[in-house]
Amino acid sequence: MSSVDTGPAVEGGDEISWVEKARGGDAPAFEKLYRKHCDRIYALCWRLCGRDAGLAEDLVQEAFLRAWNKLHLFRGESSFGTWMHRLAANVALSDRRIRMRRVAREILMDEAVVRTAIGARDITQGLRSDLEQAISQLPERARSVLILYDIEGYQHAEIAEITGMAVGTSKAQLHRARKLVREALES
Repeated sequence: MSSVDTGPAVEGGDEISWVEKARGGDAPAFEKLYRKHCDRIYALCWRLCGRDAGLAEDLVQEAFLRAWNKLHLFRGESSFGTWMHRLAANVALSDRRIRMRRVAREILMDEAVVRTAIGARDITQGLRSDLEQAISQLPERARSVLILYDIEGYQHAEIAEITGMAVGTSKAQLHRARKLVREALES
């Protein structure tokens, strides 16, 4: 008996049956969905929260808790993984908006230091050593758009819907994020 299911059957029949069983309150079926998708959801949350492992773990738990409570809203128009991924992105972005409101009304940003609210620590531009670090130092909105567009594959219209910004703003933030990452990697 294999503890990890892989292959086409998981993508199709098994996952659909797990969703249906979980809708009926079957916790072991939902646990199978969790185990199948938790690593990808963790990676998304980890990137969106600026590489804070503890916060990412909390966001993953919150995302799956919401999924359990809102499973009746899953219509099956996409795969469960796609639905879960979008739900997790919303959880992480919502958490960040709340966190940013707590940090301060406005944080002055200059070219030397970009501060991001990720738990209790700030990241400065001088600490960049790789791509993930460069991404984590981006301003919040630019980082969100870059991750959702370039890493996760969302389109600008979807990003606008998730983040509450205009499509044009999403495109401008992506341009800005790419420029800042390039500059960080070149220095």
